[in-house]
Amino acid sequence: MIVGIDLGTTNSLVAVWRHGNSVLIPNALGQLLTPSVVSLGDQGEVMVGMAARERLSTHPARTASVFKRYMGTNRVITLGNQDFRPEELSALVLRSLKADAEALLGEPVTEAVITVPAYFNDLQRKATKAAGTLAGLEVRRLLTEPTAAALAYGIGLGDEEQYLMIIDLGGGTFDVSLLHCFEGVMEVRATAGDTWLGGEDFVDVIVNAFMVERGEAAGLPPVSQLAPIHGVLRRQAEMLKRRLSDADTAELALSYQGKEITWSLTRDKFELLAEPVLARIRQPIERALRDARVKPETLSQVILAGGATRMPMLRRLIGRLFRRMPLQHINPDEVVGRGAAVSAGLLARSVGLEEIIMTDVAPFTMGINVSERQPDGSRLKGVYMPIIERNTIIPASRVKPVFNIDDNQTAIGIQVYQGESLLVKDNILLGKMSVGCPPAAEGEIQVDVRFTYDTSGLLEVEATVLKTGVTERLLIEGNPGSLTKDEIADRLAKLSKLKLHPRDDTDNAALLARAQRLYEQRLGHVRAVIGDALASFIAALDTQAPDRIRSTREQLRKIVEAHDDESFL
Repeated sequence: MIVGIDLGTTNSLVAVWRHGNSVLIPNALGQLLTPSVVSLGDQGEVMVGMAARERLSTHPARTASVFKRYMGTNRVITLGNQDFRPEELSALVLRSLKADAEALLGEPVTEAVITVPAYFNDLQRKATKAAGTLAGLEVRRLLTEPTAAALAYGIGLGDEEQYLMIIDLGGGTFDVSLLHCFEGVMEVRATAGDTWLGGEDFVDVIVNAFMVERGEAAGLPPVSQLAPIHGVLRRQAEMLKRRLSDADTAELALSYQGKEITWSLTRDKFELLAEPVLARIRQPIERALRDARVKPETLSQVILAGGATRMPMLRRLIGRLFRRMPLQHINPDEVVGRGAAVSAGLLARSVGLEEIIMTDVAPFTMGINVSERQPDGSRLKGVYMPIIERNTIIPASRVKPVFNIDDNQTAIGIQVYQGESLLVKDNILLGKMSVGCPPAAEGEIQVDVRFTYDTSGLLEVEATVLKTGVTERLLIEGNPGSLTKDEIADRLAKLSKLKLHPRDDTDNAALLARAQRLYEQRLGHVRAVIGDALASFIAALDTQAPDRIRSTREQLRKIVEAHDDESFL
């Protein structure tokens, strides 16, 4: 069975193509969205999803979120006394989604289409594929999130020619893709974005404004210290951001050291404070239009994806840029997951799906390190020479010549980079190779360097010395920071030893974490009431008596629901 998975920064979901439709699969709590949060319990058990997210404010040192932003890096995230790479944490989320799918479908799930931001570089894509392997999944395809959104809307299935702009603003990443759809072909013409831009940045705006206007005066520690109160503050800021999507004014309330701190924010002021973030959103949109050589009036539709696109300020920005209202008929939190299910159905050749030819582009420029002769005769070293430029339709093969720079040189070194900067030091090193050459005067030995980039994200480099006909090849499969096959095997063994929280106990764990979070936030009589119910529930869990657990759980749930207006997905 092959499923489609939207592995998001904030939330993730899994879907399958069944009976001619994308079917979203609920988790053990009956919810379609699973928070991309992992927490290590007091007994060393791993919790994923809602139970883990509720522990962000109560157990910040044992809980991790937004780790998607660190995919493809050597970043190590410590939970309690255990260290995890971002791939491992993502694998735990994928494993949870896999279990949910198997529970609903009643059969093993072994294959998946996993979505990635269009602007993910090769290293980040390989890290996502490694996470799938660690979760026990064969990743059949990495599908870009904007293309998934277009598939969910069913655009591109007909013969009518269309130009589509997909704008995907999630919790931690921002993507823009311009698609050309014609005669069953869905061709990506240009992509741009920022893998460090999303809804979390708007929350940062609120947190920083609160700290300046109220927090510092109330004695809150600086945000850089990551005190437990900051987990509570971020949660309140997220709620404030959401309320401002429907109201002109909203209030943030925070309890700290026995004091109630309140602060209000208007929608107009929020938009003013967020202007630098909106400017960062506008730049990739304009860049994608320039790269594709498409004018805004040529676009057939503008499609929004990602939960952060609900903000009125973003819709107004899109309206000003394109002089039209964007499409947002499908829940923006679900649209990428639904598109992933369509792609899974296409791979499985499901009945009722017409074959679609999908092309993609290289998200970044790839080139080599060269030196350039300056007018005064000196040489500037470390200059970047592009060979395959960004937004080149793939698969692609390009060649450029280079020459020896010294007399009697016997080897020419080639360093392969990825990025957009003039100097290679500001780009990402992908690999190195060397090709031998006969001694000759400067500039007399020509080496043709050919880059071949395929749809799987593999880059092959060939260097041919024209004078001798000798060719050296380098296949860029792994990059600095990516896991090797042996490392994946070792980490798979490590993950298999982790004690995962039982799926059938998810409801208890989530309610327990939610009640503990609420107990820490409230004061006085409300806190006492929650504390009594929480203690009764913990005692019932210790007895392992199903009837007693069931009755005390429902009592606690009623009390929590009555006093918690901050639960959200």
